[in-house]
Amino acid sequence: MFWYYYQMNWPTPQTRQTESVSPHSVGIDASDPLKALKTLHDGQLQAANVVASAFEDIAEASALAANCLSAGGTLVYVGAGSSGLLAVTDGLELPGTFGIDPDQIKLILAGGIDNQMLLNSASEDDTAAATDEITAAGLGRADCALLVSASGFTPFTVAALKALKNAGTATIALANNDHAPLLNEADVAICLPTPPEILSGSTRMGAGTAQKIALNMFSTMVGMHLGHVHDGLMVNVVADNEKLKQRAVDIVSKITGCPHADAHAFVTQAGGLVKPAVLLAKGAGSLEDANRMLSENGGKLRECFEALARSPG
Repeated sequence: MFWYYYQMNWPTPQTRQTESVSPHSVGIDASDPLKALKTLHDGQLQAANVVASAFEDIAEASALAANCLSAGGTLVYVGAGSSGLLAVTDGLELPGTFGIDPDQIKLILAGGIDNQMLLNSASEDDTAAATDEITAAGLGRADCALLVSASGFTPFTVAALKALKNAGTATIALANNDHAPLLNEADVAICLPTPPEILSGSTRMGAGTAQKIALNMFSTMVGMHLGHVHDGLMVNVVADNEKLKQRAVDIVSKITGCPHADAHAFVTQAGGLVKPAVLLAKGAGSLEDANRMLSENGGKLRECFEALARSPG
C-alpha cells in the first residue's frame, strides 16, 4: 500500500523543483565564459542561502543522532547517486574528526560503495536491494538513520525509509523538494528548497551544495552534543598521523595555556587523547582521575573544568 500510494501520487519530474528549468540558464551555452561562470556561481550562492531555512530541523536531527550515539546506538547514512556520495563522505568523517567509534557508523549506498566509479543509475530504482541492505545491517529501535535524496522520491532511498520504520529505527530525511515522500514519512524532515539548477536536473550542483552544507552542520552539531567540540577545537580528534598528533598538542596548549613541551608530555601520557590530556594539564591527579571525570560529565570538558574547580586543593 505504501509503495502503491506514492507511485500514484508522485508529481511528474517536470513539476519537481529539482527538475525545473532555471530562467537564468537561457543562452548560457552561448554566453561569454566569465558571464557563464558568474551565473553558475550565483546559482550556488542561492542554493547555499536556502540552508538557513532549515536550522531548526537540523538542530533537532543532530540532537536525535547524538542521543542515539551516546546511548551506544548506530548512526546509518543512506543514499543513492551524488546525494548518497555526499552522505557517505559525511559519515566517513565522523570517526576521524570526532573520535566516534567506527562500529557505530554504517554507510548504505545504492549499488554498493565499492562500485561507485560506475555510478550505475539503475541501482537507484532497486527497492528490493534497499530492503535487503537495511535488513542485513541489523538496525533497530536503538539506532538512527539519515537518508539523503535531492528529489526525495528516489525509490531506493524511500524503500530504505520504509524498512527502517518497520524496524523501529529513528529516521531523519534530507531532500530538496517540499512534500516529497522521503520528507513526509521521516521522524525529522530537513527540506532544502533550492531553486532550479542552472543545469536542469543536475542536482550535484545547487542541491548538492546545500546538502553538503547541511550535512557539515548536522555532523558538527552531533560532535558538539557529544562534547567533542570545545571553543571550536576538535577535542576528540583521533591523532593517528604526525599532523594530527601536532594538532592534539596545539589543542591542549591552546585550551590550558601550558607550553607545547608540557602539552606534548600530557598528550603522550594520555595515549594521544586530547580530553584527558587537557584535564591532566588542568590539574587532574592521574589519567584514571581524568577519565573518571569525563565519564561522570558526559565527556564535556567545560563541565569537567567546573568539577575540578570544586575539588579541594
